[in-house]
Amino acid sequence: MSIPDDRRYLPSHEWHLVDDNGVCTIGITQFAADELTDITFVDLPEVGTAVTAGESFGEIESVKATSDLIAGVSGDIVEINEELAGDPSIVNSDPHEAGWMIRVKTNGDESDKLLDHREYLNQTGAG
Repeated sequence: MSIPDDRRYLPSHEWHLVDDNGVCTIGITQFAADELTDITFVDLPEVGTAVTAGESFGEIESVKATSDLIAGVSGDIVEINEELAGDPSIVNSDPHEAGWMIRVKTNGDESDKLLDHREYLNQTGAG
């Protein structure tokens, strides 16, 4: 299982990568994509919507289940991955890059409160 060491994680399997401008890109991990199997739909909010750390910002549906998508940071959505509307399987094939979901202009970087690479690997049993 591939888990990048340049980002932070939630126990609910979302990854967070904050750039130098305070914009946080959020997606789900390879572990989550593998557990969900074939992803059939990703419901994302509109650009400009506020998200709150610890709360749902959307849903992801697969042939196995529907799951909430949880934000680990607070702020306003500045971009959504519109390609997922036409091809949600991108999340299965490349969850850590092309399968990103939203970008949030944060209200201050809260990502240091999230799990680091090693902590996330330990949680999934792969560490």
